[in-house]
Amino acid sequence: MFARRPSRPVQLGNVLVGGKAPVSVQSMTNTKTHDVPATLAQIARLAAAGCDIIRVAVPDQPAAQALPAIVEKSVLPVVADIHFDYRLALAAVDAGVAGLRLNPGNLTDQQRVKEVAASALRRNIPIRIGVNAGSLPRDLLEKYGSPTPEAMVEAAKRHIRLLEECDFSAIKVSLKAHDVPLTIASYQAMAAACDYPLHLGITEAGTPKSGTIKSAVGIGALLAQGIGDTVRVSLTGDPVEEVIVANEILKALGLKQYGPTLISCPTCGRTSLDLVGLATKVEQRLAAVTEPISVAVMGCVVNGPGEAREADVGIAGGCGEGLLFRKGEIIRKLPEAELVEALFQEIDQLIKERTTN
Repeated sequence: MFARRPSRPVQLGNVLVGGKAPVSVQSMTNTKTHDVPATLAQIARLAAAGCDIIRVAVPDQPAAQALPAIVEKSVLPVVADIHFDYRLALAAVDAGVAGLRLNPGNLTDQQRVKEVAASALRRNIPIRIGVNAGSLPRDLLEKYGSPTPEAMVEAAKRHIRLLEECDFSAIKVSLKAHDVPLTIASYQAMAAACDYPLHLGITEAGTPKSGTIKSAVGIGALLAQGIGDTVRVSLTGDPVEEVIVANEILKALGLKQYGPTLISCPTCGRTSLDLVGLATKVEQRLAAVTEPISVAVMGCVVNGPGEAREADVGIAGGCGEGLLFRKGEIIRKLPEAELVEALFQEIDQLIKERTTN
């Protein structure tokens, strides 16, 4: 387990961010916020996929007017995403949102920001300072010549000071870019400069294929350094995919128990069965399993159980037959065609044992 960077805790509804709380997963709805039924339906889907906190766009008054109904019925704490118009932030506070996201590059009137901070302070609503490389304040771009880690951190610090002048300290910070090295360097610098909790993400990461890789590299690198208290994977597509990827990143780093883990070896010259087909069938059926269980699908009868001895249960095959094993101990030999069914019978039995003990 990685040693987490100490950070002060911030409460978003029923979810604690920072301190000793687990790293939480966030996403953002892509429905039109003023469409309350569609937004609530998507929030429910995201919660079922393992989302902890949900953000909704508030670009206009119809969206702001929908917030009370969304907040009332949402199964997740709702964060209002605000750009440009401070009045939308005030409306979101009045609607009872769990948190606000303000972009210091798009909300620059200091007096207006202080007004929002005072309103949020009265309601104990945290504010995320969401710095984005694509919308840095103009003077910082002129000073540094381009989005740099120094520019990102200075933008965040400027907004932090503004909120602190209002005696406001329920602050989270993010410093996102689509460029992975820039994002990593920005968070590293910010982590050393303050103890506010950090919201991690690679913004505009791309489609599920490329965006998953960029997010895993950037977010994973920071989490492995103990940096980060909550994460959002930004993908072009269904936000449920964002939640799945985020949870898989946390699971891969040992930061969260989340559903089954599939262990499968690469194909090689020793493989003498349809390993790709077996692994694919197992992966598809594991989608219905919620228990944190490790399952191995190995292509070599000789080495399979040994190489995957830490798996809760697994199969290893070759030459038309295979072995079913638990924690490296062979249970029995079976024809290749019966391996998957036998594996899931064993998985069901193992889960039953866990729930009855």
